[in-house]
Amino acid sequence: MKKVTFSAKARYKFDNFVSKGTGQMIYGLGLFSVAFILFCSTLLLFVGFRPEGSDGMNLPESIWLNLTHVLDPGTVGGNEGGWPFLIFMMTVTLTGLIIITILIGLISNGIMDKIETLRKGRSFVIEQNHVVILGWSSKIFTIISELIIANANRKDAAIVILADKDKVAMEDEIRDKVKSFDTTRIICRTGNPIDLDDLQITNPTESKSIIILDKDNASSDSQIIKTIVAITTHSFKRAKPYHITAEIKDRKNLEVAKMVGKNEVELILSDEIISRIMVQTSRQSGLSVVYVELMDFDGDEIYFAEAPSLIGKTYRELLFAYHDSAIIGIHLANNSVVLNPPMDSVFALGDKVIGITEDDDTLIPDEKKAIDIQDDNILYTEKEPAHPEDILILGWNFRGTLIISELDNYVSPGSNVKVVSKFEESKLEIEQLQTELKNITLTTELMDTTDRASLEQLDLATFNYVILLSYKSHYPIQEADAQTLITLLHLRNFSERNETNFKIVSEMLDMKNRILANITSADDFVVSDNLVSLLMSQVSENKFLMRVFEELFNSSGSEIYTRDAAEYVQIDTPVNFYTILESAARRNETAIGYRNMKYAKDIKKGYGVVVNPAKSASLIMNPGDTIIVISQR
Repeated sequence: MKKVTFSAKARYKFDNFVSKGTGQMIYGLGLFSVAFILFCSTLLLFVGFRPEGSDGMNLPESIWLNLTHVLDPGTVGGNEGGWPFLIFMMTVTLTGLIIITILIGLISNGIMDKIETLRKGRSFVIEQNHVVILGWSSKIFTIISELIIANANRKDAAIVILADKDKVAMEDEIRDKVKSFDTTRIICRTGNPIDLDDLQITNPTESKSIIILDKDNASSDSQIIKTIVAITTHSFKRAKPYHITAEIKDRKNLEVAKMVGKNEVELILSDEIISRIMVQTSRQSGLSVVYVELMDFDGDEIYFAEAPSLIGKTYRELLFAYHDSAIIGIHLANNSVVLNPPMDSVFALGDKVIGITEDDDTLIPDEKKAIDIQDDNILYTEKEPAHPEDILILGWNFRGTLIISELDNYVSPGSNVKVVSKFEESKLEIEQLQTELKNITLTTELMDTTDRASLEQLDLATFNYVILLSYKSHYPIQEADAQTLITLLHLRNFSERNETNFKIVSEMLDMKNRILANITSADDFVVSDNLVSLLMSQVSENKFLMRVFEELFNSSGSEIYTRDAAEYVQIDTPVNFYTILESAARRNETAIGYRNMKYAKDIKKGYGVVVNPAKSASLIMNPGDTIIVISQR
């Protein structure tokens, strides 16, 4: 071994000492200062130097003299005595200046280190009943905005965000995208959501609910599952079950996530849900606006409430017992959810009503209020038989196969779906999908969907409706939406020039581009990330809402439909919503609102959609207006 010199050993020990931090260095400087003052005090007595006029000093007096010169350089100006004494005290004073300078530097550096630590967002969160958001994506701004509205009736609410991102950068982005915080505080922390030590920072054991965002990469599901495991295992175990809401991309990972999360996690299969909404919306104009109305906290939402006075009543009686709320189903005592049950279903002990209402304290029955049903205005018409359909899909992304599979559950045998995309991979995926379909025959064509001449070759007038998908797998969000917008403008121009009318439902990625796209006069827009964000916000407040939306999105369950008002009541005649509710109930349907097509393109009027209208108020249904109902197909 190479011989180590004394100076090298000294430097090594000094390096180790300094690396222990500001507090240790201040402690070392203090020890050095005490030793230096004691040494100088003893030396001053030993050599016999003393101030002018002094007969001598004892040790305490010498210590005090040296201490004042170390701490206060101005003291040297008041010294009187021989030159040896003055030079000695000047040396003590200069050394004191060095000590004080080092001390100030260390304190300043310690303060800066502490500020930097706080800036990094690594301190423990001392909150209770807060919402924890793990991860960072474009969905976070909508989720925060919705939770702020949900917290409006709380005096001091908190949202804690843990993401692998700079704390200050997160705070700046949130301030830029979220305009009002009301009574909610936003607390950002930097860390990895799958790291146990970083998770501890958010104080999950004291949280009200936890939202886990997708990671927007190929291993997103596995990372989310690991986070669920970390929270629900012994590391953060608590007596009360957790309320976790997480987004899963691939159905293959759903069972594993359920197995580790058990009854503590609500899983949202985001791609499947958006695909189902796209299909339902393509067949029911205005449905996307209805879903947004039900999912956001601004306006009326879905709530659960006990109703002991209604025990023993039928579902039909429940519908008319609430005058400021629209009842849509029953939350059974076994925690299952039934939407639009048979009208003779009995409301039992332990059940709760499920209703659309302004707030949780407005879901109150009033059985004494008079009900005016105008029987003369009620109509009954037979449903038209189903026919094969021709559907055009323009554009392609990973949701395309899910959308076609879902369409196969709705359309009649002999229906055709044509997929047109500018990228080759759609053809390969469609060829594999064809063998799994029962009612649909698939064809595909490779062409530029933003080229007007190419679109005109497709004989657009022969299609019942058009589904426009974004190229989100190939372009950034803004470019993908720009491509969609160009295609929509071409379709609108074709429709106007040829006086043809076909329904168009389009996928948009950015909510701001949804507003721009209004000029294209498309029937519906599905802003995928926005809908998933709204759904996660709702479920984080009430886990049982997931059961409601699963039922609404399921092709075999009770769904939301927008149907011609002329099938239910007299057109151009004043009616109240009690009458519409009764007409729907006779079909074993639950009416929840209507759409005035006069305002179908007016964003300020909610695109004409009215959910949970006043039941006694008079209104006139015009030709083309629709009734919004929950019904089996």
